[in-house]
Amino acid sequence: QVQLLESGGGSVQAGGSLSLSCAASGTIFRLVAMGWYRQAPGKQRELVASINAGGGTDYADSVKGRFSISRDNAKNTVLLQMNSLKPEDTAAYLCNAYVYTAQNHWDQFWGQGTQVTVSS
Repeated sequence: QVQLLESGGGSVQAGGSLSLSCAASGTIFRLVAMGWYRQAPGKQRELVASINAGGGTDYADSVKGRFSISRDNAKNTVLLQMNSLKPEDTAAYLCNAYVYTAQNHWDQFWGQGTQVTVSS
């Protein structure tokens, strides 16, 4: 099994910054991709940003230019730096990872989620 431990988040005023960190641990043969999703009350879960093993990134249009995702492959950690936060960024942010737990077997794992609240 793989565990995703999230840290960061909290409350901030509009225009402020927050950072989220997620560390993967457990039976990790190879960590393929990591990312962050978010879910606000009454809304569908959406991809915020992802990064693959080679460093390639993908962002939701709504966060491009404001959020930056990075990873430390040696520590199996992904970071999300969030700048110029808006009230509409308020949501529970969940870490996600695609992990090979054996040479020929992969699974998708989720963190518990961390709350980000942006006040106007």
